[in-house]
Amino acid sequence: MANRKQIKFGALIHGVGGNVSAWRHPEVPADASVNFKFYTQQAQTAEAGKFDLVFIADGLYINEKSIPHFLNRFEPITILSALAAVTSKIGLVGTLSSSYSEPFTVARQFGSLDHISGGRAGWNVVTSPLEGSASNFSKTDHPTHDERYKIAEEYLQVTRGLWDSWEDDAFVRDKESGVFFDPAKLHTLNHKGEYFAVQGPLNIARSKQGHPVIFQAGSSESGKKLAGKAADAVFTGHERIEDAKAFYKDVKDRAVAEGRSVDDIVILPGIGPIIGRTEEEAEAKYQELAALVTIENALNYLGRFFEHHDFSQYPLDEPFPELGDLGHNSFRSGTDKIKQNAKEQNLTLRQVALQSATPRGQFIGTPEKVADLIQQWHEEGAADGFIIHSSIPSGLNDFVELVVPILQERGVYRTEYEADTLRGNLGLPIPANRYSKEAEKVNS
Repeated sequence: MANRKQIKFGALIHGVGGNVSAWRHPEVPADASVNFKFYTQQAQTAEAGKFDLVFIADGLYINEKSIPHFLNRFEPITILSALAAVTSKIGLVGTLSSSYSEPFTVARQFGSLDHISGGRAGWNVVTSPLEGSASNFSKTDHPTHDERYKIAEEYLQVTRGLWDSWEDDAFVRDKESGVFFDPAKLHTLNHKGEYFAVQGPLNIARSKQGHPVIFQAGSSESGKKLAGKAADAVFTGHERIEDAKAFYKDVKDRAVAEGRSVDDIVILPGIGPIIGRTEEEAEAKYQELAALVTIENALNYLGRFFEHHDFSQYPLDEPFPELGDLGHNSFRSGTDKIKQNAKEQNLTLRQVALQSATPRGQFIGTPEKVADLIQQWHEEGAADGFIIHSSIPSGLNDFVELVVPILQERGVYRTEYEADTLRGNLGLPIPANRYSKEAEKVNS
């Protein structure tokens, strides 16, 4: 038991919530998405629970039908830099688009966050699914789904190359001799590829964890391919353990096929546990949240996944409409799943919309029940850990106070941090500087 690889946890800090109407709950600060005190409390609660990381999601396009949290929220790098000052061990992971940003700038931003936090930075590489994003970046066309992932793959090659601009002992800083750095240990990337031409070098050195940890959140074929090749961690979502097991094995196998170890990539499904001291109390909490959602809001929420399609034009209580390829170029794996479930279960539009807006996961019940499920998923090869999200602030408190001690007592979750870097706590290796590695080969 003592030698078993332990469960990992992240906390998704989501302001007024991913639920379309959670902001109406009496417990939720109505300005939570731009309330630094709220983010600080959530991050410190997660750190008290010995979580590996906090996670800040993001998007680049809104309209009047977007959920409240998306309308007015912090930009990830900014809020994570602030949270670095009020935490000391927990990792700081943020979403940033590879389709609508420049590799040099992003490498510099996450390199800076990595130094500010002492080696706790992580980058969730997304390709921006919403077609409207192009209109905010002086572009007329949104890249296709598969092309976005080709761009992301080259993007990661560039950023990782830039992070290796300086060897770890390049900065001599000898005041007596006047030598600030060793020029032989500064390297220019000179990348010229299909999408990017970046000279370098980067004007910030590697941190003590080498590179920021790379997260990937897509579950399509293109997403899984990129994950197997380049990701350190994957944020995914599955309702059934069987699906989670299949995804877990698929991505781990892809990593091995790329010459990596199964332990070089961490799989973290997202779950929204609702915990009560009794089953009845947990159910009441779920029903309270579900009751806040109107069908109009649920239809708007569903529409976002399908390129902000207007679902109000269809009859609510007839079978979910045939949509063809709609959604194929945005949230592909998610929209495919919605269509498939609707067809297999013969669901109406009303049922699909309400299920999407207030999903009812398995992880609802007593602390013991939730702990049992978490342990089962971990032990049966469905997850290395989980990203915990809650629609109300006390959800994270309940998890830390009621579920974490059970897992610690069972010996499957840490009681103290093993390291002070994100890589160290996730059990991931420090990537060797490519130039130091080459020098070692030459000298051996």
